[in-house]
Amino acid sequence: MVDIDAAIGYVVAHGDPVERARLSFLRTGAPPPPHIIERIAAGQTASGGWPASGDGTVPSVDATCFRLSELDDLGGLHGAEVERALGWLAGAQREDGSWQEDPSLADEAPEWAMPGDPEATLYLTSVAGFWLTVAEVEKHPHFEAPARHASTLTAAAQFASSLIRPDGTWPSFLAAGWHLAGLLHGEQFFYESARVQLVLGDRLGDMSAADVAAMAAALRRLNLGDDWLLRSARKRLGETQRTDGGWDSDEGPIFDVNTTLIAIRACR
Repeated sequence: MVDIDAAIGYVVAHGDPVERARLSFLRTGAPPPPHIIERIAAGQTASGGWPASGDGTVPSVDATCFRLSELDDLGGLHGAEVERALGWLAGAQREDGSWQEDPSLADEAPEWAMPGDPEATLYLTSVAGFWLTVAEVEKHPHFEAPARHASTLTAAAQFASSLIRPDGTWPSFLAAGWHLAGLLHGEQFFYESARVQLVLGDRLGDMSAADVAAMAAALRRLNLGDDWLLRSARKRLGETQRTDGGWDSDEGPIFDVNTTLIAIRACR
């Protein structure tokens, strides 16, 4: 079982101001101080996306989705910055329903965002479609209004579903899987989403703590109905929690607080 109190104590002891603000929202729903949002929004380009680096000028799909995840952890996907970012994402979609990074970013892009690479294309399509889906769910939890980006999401789901193999696997990175499952479920590709979730469940025992936390926190944002995968993920997080209350990041100790916050979100 996850020790939430120990996890909270770890973040309080080791987190920076933004991370502690994320914790406050997760615990009590308290809005962050304005300067925290301003700090994130400061790097947003005029077009609505965020560049991949602090001195960059070309907006990045991957970086923009990361900033949306930060803003969602600080109070939800609403506000002028979010609307501009979602509009930029929708406008950056390719004719076939996919997303790729701008070719000018090739020299600095990580493998999962490399322009023109098929695995990166499916990953970015899954992530961009996922965050557009989360934004719709947060704005209209019961889908009582038409989706603002309905055609964008339909095209993304059609592109992504066409690449799922007969055994439910996908030709991309592990993290594409849980974003793909969320996108497909949101667009009512229930069978395809369920097949992806089954593969994720089979891989659970081999996932790192950071991957388990990221998967569970992502799927927790959407109502998938039967939450067997989330229950299994939370059990795995209980098995991998450290004695100091934190979890190991895959990117080194400096990111352990972030991983712990993601785990808290997954288990709250």
